[in-house]
Amino acid sequence: MKSKRQQAILELIETYNINTQEELISRLNDAGYVATQATISRDIRELKLVKAMMADGVYKYVHPTKREAPAPRFNSALAESVQRIDSAGNMIVVRTYPGMAQPVASCIDAIGNADVLGCVGGDDTVIVVIRDPAKSAEICNKIRQMLNTL
Repeated sequence: MKSKRQQAILELIETYNINTQEELISRLNDAGYVATQATISRDIRELKLVKAMMADGVYKYVHPTKREAPAPRFNSALAESVQRIDSAGNMIVVRTYPGMAQPVASCIDAIGNADVLGCVGGDDTVIVVIRDPAKSAEICNKIRQMLNTL
């Protein structure tokens, strides 16, 4: 019964924009499953569901592997703090105004690209380590595009 209920939960969050446990319980009841708030809470934890903001600004439950959140963007303050971006080998170097490297590094980490091994933000420089040197220029361009889509 538990696995069927959890499968129903996954189907419901794919079909509907469900953003509260109460709404999920109601939808489950409509589908023929009776569950308490405590049971739903455990199911959410076991399924590793998260709330993510959709493109329209509304939060809903999603499965992390099927996340539909909009692509990360720099806000204007971060974008204006970047002075230049360049790549060499398997690294990208982002130069910022003093004190802005760590917030910029955090935003780059939010891209969630599997080719990015990690970022290190100092005071005015971010070093981005790329898994495949052939992809450095592509990721560098993606960061530049994020800066220009404000």
